[in-house]
Amino acid sequence: MTFPENLKYTPEHEWIRVEGNEAYVGISEFAQGELGDIVFVDINSVGQEIAKDGVFGSVEAVKTVSDLFLPVTGTILEVNPALNNAPELVNSDPYGEGWMVKISISDFGQLSGLMDSAAYKSLLGV
Repeated sequence: MTFPENLKYTPEHEWIRVEGNEAYVGISEFAQGELGDIVFVDINSVGQEIAKDGVFGSVEAVKTVSDLFLPVTGTILEVNPALNNAPELVNSDPYGEGWMVKISISDFGQLSGLMDSAAYKSLLGV
């Protein structure tokens, strides 16, 4: 498993990559592995401000559906259009082409409450 050091992580296994005032959010390699083959990503929250830890969508795997939680308060700017036709990108490239949403961050102070890669690895016991 990989744990990119330029990301922050949540205990619910989402990651966030900050780029200026915006950020990309997805699920970790660990999370996609636990879910199994992703068959559908359901995100209908573009334009909405979602509070930290609020549900911004869901991901459906062969045998389960799991809610997606936003790591920090922000407005959903864009959903990754590639996931419409290729939801399996979440499995094959969770930190790259498998990103889920692009957001505008409302409260940068919330980033300090997230885990770095070392803390996330410790949470997983690896």
